[in-house]
Amino acid sequence: GGAWAGARGRSAGLPERLRLPVCFLGVFACYFYYGILQESITRGRYGEGAKQEKFKYALTLVFIQCVINAAFAKLLIHFVDAARPDRTRGWLYGACSLSYLGAMVSSNSALQFVSYPTQRNRATPATMSSTHRYLAGGYLFLSRVTPSSITGKRDIKNALRLLSLTLDGLTGVSQDHMRAHYQTGSNHMMLNVNLWSTLFLGAGILFTGELWEFLSFTERYPSIISNILLFGLTSALGQSFIFMTVVYFGPLTCSIITTTRKFFTILASVVLFANPISPMQWVGTVLVFLGLGLDAKFGKGVKKTSH
Repeated sequence: GGAWAGARGRSAGLPERLRLPVCFLGVFACYFYYGILQESITRGRYGEGAKQEKFKYALTLVFIQCVINAAFAKLLIHFVDAARPDRTRGWLYGACSLSYLGAMVSSNSALQFVSYPTQRNRATPATMSSTHRYLAGGYLFLSRVTPSSITGKRDIKNALRLLSLTLDGLTGVSQDHMRAHYQTGSNHMMLNVNLWSTLFLGAGILFTGELWEFLSFTERYPSIISNILLFGLTSALGQSFIFMTVVYFGPLTCSIITTTRKFFTILASVVLFANPISPMQWVGTVLVFLGLGLDAKFGKGVKKTSH
């Protein structure tokens, strides 16, 4: 609470009455388009007839995303946050980046096996409390494990969803630790976590040779480059609005905004990409909204009495 309050005091450029609409519209617009681009890139068909290829370069896609995120955060620090010192230990950023990029890679990899609604339904907001995150995500994961889904690709997609959920939770916990103990600024956190992620991923795509395969793929299908650059840009803008929301309004409001956005992105995916969504997935989505509503109504009162 103290770290957020201090950050609120330092965030004075935007009129108070405009903050919530700007944060909501920023997160919604950026990540709505981000989700559509993500599915277009990872589930698109490239080439014609028997020569059709799939996009299978999840590591490189996340690498590009992290490079753009880091560059964007560096610009924000230079123009907005230059006077603020950063005392957070480097190894904390490194540990956070491992869970952060692991969640993104497994999320993008899952899209090679499942549609966007299925993959995104596993993703509960990273700013929710750890308990709520694991309960909601765990239910959504288990609701799709049926006797017919224990073999082959279904087994892989379920494992990827569970891994991504777990790593999302670890990322949120480590970010909370940095805010509480070091009052880490959002722009410094965004920059350093993405720099560490770029380092890890750069080593990974060079070691596996994926970088050269990806470059060869873009030579064959250059039209994908604009989608990838837009994907990275919407990710960077979206992250900045996410952190702005947490600074101004706290994690619960951010959770409500991001979950609302995910719901509408799922609807868009169902309409635009003709992806099916099961009754149990709709039940899971409703339960997440119900949980957020109950937390919004009763959660603050509980927290106040604990101080």
